[in-house]
Amino acid sequence: MKNQSSRRRFLKLTVGGIVGLTVGNKLLIKPAQAADLPHLSVDDAQAKALKYVNESSFSDKNCNNCMLIEGDASAEWRPCKIFPGKLVNGKGWCSAYAPKPA
Repeated sequence: MKNQSSRRRFLKLTVGGIVGLTVGNKLLIKPAQAADLPHLSVDDAQAKALKYVNESSFSDKNCNNCMLIEGDASAEWRPCKIFPGKLVNGKGWCSAYAPKPA
């Protein structure tokens, strides 16, 4: 009989611990916000490879009208699918530029 109660107690504590850790992690870990991301530097290796600049020299081609940019259109710095984990300047440009469909 002692073995059964020990097993039950073990199972209860294990399940309780797993539930506690799962719920606790959800409360402690917050999803990353775009404002938390660093700005892409023109010195970044990937930025250099794609000729990224913070200010486009083309009057009609910039990150704000590229189909790869994400986030709030009114923000100066926004996430881009090409540079994950970094924000690009809306006035910027890179060689991966793809115009938004009209």
